[in-house]
Amino acid sequence: MRNLFVITVAMLAMAVVSPLLAEPWALSGDANLTLTQNAYSDNWIGGEAGVLSWTFNFHFLAERQLHPRVHTKNALRLSFGQTHSQNRETKDWARPVKSSDLVDFETVWRFTFGGFVDPFGSWRLETQFLDASDPEKERIFNPITFTESFGVAKVLIKEDKREWATRLGAGLRQHFDREVLDTLTNKRQTVTSNDGGLLFVSDFHTPMAGERIRFASKLSLFQALFYSKAKELKGLPGENYWKSPDLNWENTFTASVSKYLMVNLYLQLLYDKEIARGGRLKQTLSLGLTYKLI
Repeated sequence: MRNLFVITVAMLAMAVVSPLLAEPWALSGDANLTLTQNAYSDNWIGGEAGVLSWTFNFHFLAERQLHPRVHTKNALRLSFGQTHSQNRETKDWARPVKSSDLVDFETVWRFTFGGFVDPFGSWRLETQFLDASDPEKERIFNPITFTESFGVAKVLIKEDKREWATRLGAGLRQHFDREVLDTLTNKRQTVTSNDGGLLFVSDFHTPMAGERIRFASKLSLFQALFYSKAKELKGLPGENYWKSPDLNWENTFTASVSKYLMVNLYLQLLYDKEIARGGRLKQTLSLGLTYKLI
């Protein structure tokens, strides 16, 4: 019976893998490095100081129709940057300060049955290379958030280089913050929490101006319906903040000046009432080197 089970599983695996080998992956990837620098001589008047700022970005996308009824899309985004500043008086260079840090991987499986909408399932990992929030201890790949979601998806536009896809469903999130210092016991421990609710994602990208400019926009909305720490917050001023929707809206304009030179404008709007009662805006305008890997 055991051998029969192994043979059955092997046959099913071959049946699944065979069509996968027949169709190639649609791959795309690019990396870019931006650098900003200014310096002043020692006799410069006015209290100016030198600054050196750099950011490295990497994007990779792997997409494939695994089966007539199964489509997968996998996206990886990496970003890290630092700013080095010079003391105005001593002209000594201070320790670099992190200006950008992101590790974001998401896989989406869409079941293409040919209906008005398609069922989907997705998994996402969000973290950063270096957590410098604690001055006494730097932690790598911390904190970490896992998100699992399932529901329905709709591809509104699907062309050669233009796509607009939306997803709506249920989402579950797990948050891990390692080696957090407890001020009462003076010991470090891992703090975990989880929540669940409704998730909406809109992902759009298109070429512009004869494909010399690329625009990408991703909007994510999460409305929590339950939170594992809700009881611990009872009676505190922000006990109901977790009930407010979380928003993450990213917009990127990338203009190709030449084959290896690009201008990048990045705008991000974040809203999470548990972190800040107002929206947080990040804007980056940079000129740098780019290389298309695939």
